[in-house]
Amino acid sequence: MEKKEQIDSQISKLEEKYKDSGQDLSSYLDGLLYQRYLTYWDYIHLDTLLSLQVPRTYFPDEEIFIMYHQITELYFKLILHEQKQLVDDKSQNLDFFIEKTRRINSYYQALISSFSIMIKGMEREQFLQYRMALLPASGFQSVQYRMIEIYSTSMENLVHHTERHQFSSVDEIEVLYENIYWKKGATDISSGEKTLTLKQFEYRYTPRLVRIANKLKEGTIYDKYQQLDASKRDNKELIVALKTLDLNANVNWPLMHMGSAHRYLAKDKEQIGATGGTNWKQYLPPSFQKVVFFPELYSKEELNDWGKQWVDHIFNPNKV
Repeated sequence: MEKKEQIDSQISKLEEKYKDSGQDLSSYLDGLLYQRYLTYWDYIHLDTLLSLQVPRTYFPDEEIFIMYHQITELYFKLILHEQKQLVDDKSQNLDFFIEKTRRINSYYQALISSFSIMIKGMEREQFLQYRMALLPASGFQSVQYRMIEIYSTSMENLVHHTERHQFSSVDEIEVLYENIYWKKGATDISSGEKTLTLKQFEYRYTPRLVRIANKLKEGTIYDKYQQLDASKRDNKELIVALKTLDLNANVNWPLMHMGSAHRYLAKDKEQIGATGGTNWKQYLPPSFQKVVFFPELYSKEELNDWGKQWVDHIFNPNKV
């Protein structure tokens, strides 16, 4: 009898759920009756997922290169998934803020710890050959990574640090975007002009990124932190989580790329150019960019010394 009452209760709830849909519950039950059982491979679209690796050469390690970048983009999507919930939240709930930030850090930590696949998991000779078939494509063109930065902090904090003081009173997103730090890294080393890599990226993504930045004006994660009550802003767990995020995104993750670039692109005293024509020795070091999402959380000395770990990273490669 108890089972029947449970079923009757569930049917009543289903009738309530579907009463305004234009179809009665019986129609939905027919759909449930006729549909096939769900399988794991259909649910995650496994066959499609495994068909997305399409190398442009016959070098076996190129497939590793493709898959790792695809995995990276999926982690970026997870980070954005948490960031969007944070900026959309109106509750100022401290536990929610801390939990979402910790999740973002867990995704970054997975990325950072797995980067040895890129540093030590491919043959250098293969990489230097198949990379020539990828021109002018570059990881620089990852729009999700740029979106993560824009969701994280105010646009003025993303202006190149050597020019940031000039824009302290500028609030036009379009102006700030034109002076964003990473554009300096995508200039042709010899001519100083924008590389094709940057031109392609700007043509495809500038309208979207500017639109997102305008939508997030005074609503980024940093802004959300600053809008918290004073007692919540001083919470040690939150501060640790945000500072860890800063280090993961703006120091540890770029340092892993520095390790990879030095393994594959450094040759004696010469520099091999990146596939997108970027000057990676100037673009990648965190101490050169000084991108800090949450500058309020640091002392002046900490900000001045930001990213200096890269020196140890380069000259002590066993720390990777």
